[in-house]
Amino acid sequence: MKDASRTPPPLRDPSFRRSAALLRAFLNEQEDPEHCYTLLARDAADQVQRYVPLKDRVVVDVGGGTGYFAREFRRRGAETYLFEPDPRALTPAGHRPPEGSVLADGYLLPLADGAADVCFSSNVLEHVADPQTFLSEMVRVTRPGGLIYVSFTNWFSPWGGHEWAPWHYLGADRGRRRFERRTGRSAKHTVGENLFPIHVGTTLRQVREREDVAVVSARARYWPLLPSLPPRIPVLREFVTWNLLLILRRCP
Repeated sequence: MKDASRTPPPLRDPSFRRSAALLRAFLNEQEDPEHCYTLLARDAADQVQRYVPLKDRVVVDVGGGTGYFAREFRRRGAETYLFEPDPRALTPAGHRPPEGSVLADGYLLPLADGAADVCFSSNVLEHVADPQTFLSEMVRVTRPGGLIYVSFTNWFSPWGGHEWAPWHYLGADRGRRRFERRTGRSAKHTVGENLFPIHVGTTLRQVREREDVAVVSARARYWPLLPSLPPRIPVLREFVTWNLLLILRRCP
């Protein structure tokens, strides 16, 4: 008899099975957000554990919303703190805020320099107006030799417009209006307010020019095969990467 409380084994990364499972969960995110984000959090924690053991490490989750990632890191033995600027995300439908959560802006984290062993941010960079300043703050709070995990959905990805993708290819305003006409509801995201076009090539160049971090890995987060290949191909990478994952190491 199966133990329902047992955590499923990790999905091999990269693999077609993993990519298919994540895509199915994403497509059903509105109907079953619990499954979608629990699976995504487990997958992200597996990725981090490739580079650093999580037990007894200090992990800072920047922009982690309702706390799925923070809970997964805590389940693996990490001392985890969640920083989220939106109070509605911390307390959805009147729920209590997640354990270890702080209402704070990612541009100015209330942490000492080098406080974290791991600084983590999943799908936040496209929602900030100044991603390089945001990234600088993540670097600041990470100890020398510590790990920085940051991923984002690039603008020319099929999902770049978020809920109104793929109509963002028609232009931000036209895509948003088309979504609202078809669905009869207001779009959650507006370019220039809470969604900002961000590009793979530009971001890679800016990160590689920094002297405070070393790029450990740059890969297409969800690809089932050769995930480090798409970000290397100019122009094409802007469309096929879908979601860029950067693993960075804080320089001494």
